[in-house]
Amino acid sequence: MIFGIGTDIIEVDRVLSQLAKTEGLKSKLFTEEEIKYCESKRYPEQHFAGRFAAKEAFFKALGTGWGRGFAFDQLEIVNNESGNPDFIVNGKVKEFLKTKKITKIHVSISHLKKIANAFVILEY
Repeated sequence: MIFGIGTDIIEVDRVLSQLAKTEGLKSKLFTEEEIKYCESKRYPEQHFAGRFAAKEAFFKALGTGWGRGFAFDQLEIVNNESGNPDFIVNGKVKEFLKTKKITKIHVSISHLKKIANAFVILEY
């Protein structure tokens, strides 16, 4: 059964601007592995924006938003063997998923030069 659905869309330049002007923001929003992955790409800002949108969509699907002990760095987006994005969940977010019996996370990320979007479905 579906527990929740979330979506987010963001301007790539907005993410790039915030990361450039706010020291330490990148490490608050993204794990070391995500940073390495994004920075290895030709257009890293598109990948950062896509991952940001996916994390926002995840929290919308939870129905909680972020805060209340939930943080962006408790979510890590990795690419599976097929190249598709998957979430690794840690901390309070992981505990919350267990209490709600959420067993499956579906995520889709898309990005263009100027915008990125993501869609998340949580199942229990």
